[in-house]
Amino acid sequence: MNRLPLLLFSACATGPAAPGAKPLTKQSQAEEAAIASALQEVASKKTDYRISGADLIQISVLGEKDMDRQIRVSQNGTITYPLVGSVKVGGLSTSEAEAAIAAKLNDFLRGAQVTVFIKEYGNKKVFVFGHVNKPGAIEIPTETKLTVLEAISQAGGFASLAAPDRTRVVRMLNGVSQSFTIEVSAITKKGEKEKDIALEPNDIVFIPESYF
Repeated sequence: MNRLPLLLFSACATGPAAPGAKPLTKQSQAEEAAIASALQEVASKKTDYRISGADLIQISVLGEKDMDRQIRVSQNGTITYPLVGSVKVGGLSTSEAEAAIAAKLNDFLRGAQVTVFIKEYGNKKVFVFGHVNKPGAIEIPTETKLTVLEAISQAGGFASLAAPDRTRVVRMLNGVSQSFTIEVSAITKKGEKEKDIALEPNDIVFIPESYF
C-alpha cells in the first residue's frame, strides 16, 4: 500500500464526538452524510459484483484444508481446480461460483461446502462522487497509476458548485474508513505535485459543494 503524504487526516466513522472536539457544522454534517452514502453505494456494488477475468479468488472447502487454493481467473472466465478441472466462474456472483464448484465436487466430496472470496479484483476501480460532471466508477489503468486529479478529469471535471480545495479521498484502512483532504489549488497553482496522490482500488474521491 502506498504511503500517503502528510495531509489533513480524519476518520469518517460516525459516533460520539471525542472530549473537547468541536461540534460539526451543518456543512460538515452534510458532507459526512454524503460520504457515508457513497460508502454504502460502493459496498452495494461489491455485494453485486460479478467475477471477471484476472480476478484472484480464494477457494476453500470446509474440512478439506488441502483443497484451499488462490486462483487467478482466466480472461475467458474459467479456473482450473483440483479433482474437477475447468470451472466457469466468470459472470457469476461469489455465491453462484460456490454453488458451481460444489456441484462439480459433489462426485468426489459429497455435500462439499465451498467458500469463494475475491482476494484481488482484476478490474480495479475507484469511485468519484459529489460535485463532478460525470460521477461514477473509474477504472485504474493496468500499467500506470491513477491520481486524484486524473480521476476527477475522467469524471468530467469539477462541476460549477464544487469546492476543489475540500476534495476528500476516502480509503478503507484495517477495516476503518478514513479520509484525506486534498488541497487541489496547492497542486494546480503552487506546483505541489506530491499532493496529487495515487489512488488505490476502491478509493472514493468525494468533491463537496462550495458554500461561498
